[in-house]
Amino acid sequence: MKIAIIGTRGIPNNYGGFEQFAEYLSLGLVKKGHDVTVYNSHLHPYKESIWNGVKIEHIYDFEHIIGTAGQFVYDFLSILNSRKKDFDIILELGYTSSAVFFDMHPKNSIVITNMDGLEWKRSKYSKYVQKFLLYSESLAAKNSDYLVSDSIGIKSYLMDKYSLESYYIPYGAYSFNKPDKTQLQHYNLQEFSYSLLIARLEPENSIEMILDGVVNSDSKTTFLVIGKNETKYGKYLKKKYELATNIHFINGIYDMNMLNNLRYFSRVYFHGHTVGGTNPSLLEAMASNSLICAHKNQFNSAILGDDSFYFSSSTDVTDVLNSVAKKEHESFLKNNLKKIDDLYSWEKIINDYERLFEEALTSKV
Repeated sequence: MKIAIIGTRGIPNNYGGFEQFAEYLSLGLVKKGHDVTVYNSHLHPYKESIWNGVKIEHIYDFEHIIGTAGQFVYDFLSILNSRKKDFDIILELGYTSSAVFFDMHPKNSIVITNMDGLEWKRSKYSKYVQKFLLYSESLAAKNSDYLVSDSIGIKSYLMDKYSLESYYIPYGAYSFNKPDKTQLQHYNLQEFSYSLLIARLEPENSIEMILDGVVNSDSKTTFLVIGKNETKYGKYLKKKYELATNIHFINGIYDMNMLNNLRYFSRVYFHGHTVGGTNPSLLEAMASNSLICAHKNQFNSAILGDDSFYFSSSTDVTDVLNSVAKKEHESFLKNNLKKIDDLYSWEKIINDYERLFEEALTSKV
């Protein structure tokens, strides 16, 4: 099959979840013999036309000039370019800045949209932007040839709101079984002597709730906050917690081996995401033998079940930090690793996407 992946800043990943997903999925599909193109922003540091067998289509991106509006131009130009390529399948990752251009997709290609999370609920957006995103969601839902939900919660939402079926295919993760504690030296850490969170620093990821809990806890061990922090909200957080000497803000890390080791040797891993489906960083924490404390909501509990601690307030975070010892909860770690192997392995996810693509092409014929 000739497949395009559109809607990310590009691969190899140096940004976030969808970029990582595009990286792993494209590599997996190429290994299965498919012709795969990933659309990259020209601002991406990788400038070659091929990456490990994946074709890279570089598209001019105005975001550095005109801000968020540049994302719409980038998606529009990507869709225009796809009209020249005769793709069998176009996989759109998300819809926020592409749905308004759905009529521009090539008529002979099958358009499949991964609907991501409930973007219009993100508190960082104004009411006007939230209304627009809900409109974009409806356009993508109604105009795509097929929909993919990365969580059961999103699948149920699409059925309840739009009476539309979607294919449930979550994200994947690779089990991490080669820990190397020497990696911790880079941050002057000792094994199991610190806790952490890894997330985009945005309000809906419960960053303040978690860090308020850290400040109020008896434990004054190191707490790492990993995520790009030169944003307006990131600067606000650094200012708010500047007197908490055990809280260390670290910018985004995209070395997967480093991230896996940081997760593996952590005392508690906090996952505060509240909006959206199956979050890649949560699966990676499970795959890296992390003891997890997650925000209590339907998306997180659907994945973790009883194999996690949960928080709904900063007090809950404080209680976990004051009382939890990783060695006492080996069953959580073992059960979560089994879920990765049985439900969320990349091999399974790639196979599920390939099967969907093949079914879509067969139905078209």
